[in-house]
Amino acid sequence: MDIVNAYLATGSYRAAAEICGTTHKTVRRVLERRARGEEPGVRRRRPRNTDVVADLIARRVRDTAGRISAKRLLPEARAAGYAGSARNLRRAVARAKAEYRRKARTYRPWVPSPGQHLAIDWGEEGALKIFCAVLAWSRYRFVRFALDQRRETTLRLLAECFEELGGVPAVVLADRMACLKAGEVANVVVPHPDYVRFATHYGFRPDFCEAADPESKGLVEHLVGYAKTDLIVPAGGFGSVREANEAARAWCAEVNGRVHSETQALPARRLEAEREVLRPLPSLRPPLRRGVLRKVDRLSTVRIGSARYSVPRRLVGATVEVAAAEGEVVVFHRGQQVARHPLVAPGECSILDEHFGGPDERPRRALRPRSEAERAFLALGEVAERFLRAAAAAGTPRLASELRGILELEAGWGREDLLRALVRATAFRRFAAADVRDILCAGVGVPGLVAPGTILLGGFPEVPRRPLDAYAVEGAR
Repeated sequence: MDIVNAYLATGSYRAAAEICGTTHKTVRRVLERRARGEEPGVRRRRPRNTDVVADLIARRVRDTAGRISAKRLLPEARAAGYAGSARNLRRAVARAKAEYRRKARTYRPWVPSPGQHLAIDWGEEGALKIFCAVLAWSRYRFVRFALDQRRETTLRLLAECFEELGGVPAVVLADRMACLKAGEVANVVVPHPDYVRFATHYGFRPDFCEAADPESKGLVEHLVGYAKTDLIVPAGGFGSVREANEAARAWCAEVNGRVHSETQALPARRLEAEREVLRPLPSLRPPLRRGVLRKVDRLSTVRIGSARYSVPRRLVGATVEVAAAEGEVVVFHRGQQVARHPLVAPGECSILDEHFGGPDERPRRALRPRSEAERAFLALGEVAERFLRAAAAAGTPRLASELRGILELEAGWGREDLLRALVRATAFRRFAAADVRDILCAGVGVPGLVAPGTILLGGFPEVPRRPLDAYAVEGAR
């Protein structure tokens, strides 16, 4: 306003500049801005060549928590259209980092209390899953392996963890596991009813971390990474879950007996002191479902993991509980184990003979006689049944009339001789009625039928015999 008043009094740029101690160019710019209606003293920001990548810089600084360098960001900025120098980009990245640090949240050390918090989380190691839990105050670690991350598995391992700790903490802090939550409303996790019943039975309060915020559960996140790097895994991996859990128990005993870098104390010894403030374990354990429910089909099998496993025939139509753990599939019915199988690949079957009353047999078609002759022939017993099946398999023509002819032989030879003849006929595959008659005739006067291959000696006709001299050539003597 001094410049404006000086100009209005003198009417000259230079005179006003001398009065105000500035240049005539400044006086002219101030008057031009006043003529355009701009606010006095407001200077327009000059555009920078880094404005084209300002959003990219801010996003990359935010994604890396302010740790990215301008040197790393320069190729990406060039690809996004930045044509300035590396120095200008360094200045822009420095301004973005300063802005990020100014708006970043303030961290405050967490001071845990004895018996208050147990943090749990899942990790992966090859085909196996790693369940990790750590007491916040004593830093006592608990690690186990499993084949899946289902709710039943998580609660079973959490119950095993309470048993090892010898008590129950006040709060169990978990990630937003899909197996433990029923939904989310306004960013508030609704725990699953099974988890609520489990927590009520043991007497702890279930709590969940903030979404996409690993810093709120860094205690157990560090344990998952520590278990992956420090737990010794064989070159080909663990042979079974049981072998992996044995290694996990040995590893936990080792690290819990080692001085912790943060507390400078033994976690196992601090646990002894923390047990005094942990809540006591319930006298009755909750009935945890060990597996999935399946209905036994007509084949007396259950299907899980695209494979079939047999169960006793008496359970056809019943609902059983199938659990897969440590390379085995175990079937329970009303709390009792009824079958145990080795884990097989999808599409395969695991069958136990005792579930079907004995070893596997070839399927046999039932014989259903329709005519009087068929019923009378099959009434001869098992020998007649074997004869009929063999004759049909050999394609005997006019088998029905042959059976009637064989039945007529019973009246003359008796049932006992006829049955022996049928046994012999079946052995030599002679199925006509005439063949059976010949066998009966060959056995006349012989006490029973002789064994196959035995020479039958009977009354053979006398043949005239000639001496060898009768064959001599005349004149050769």
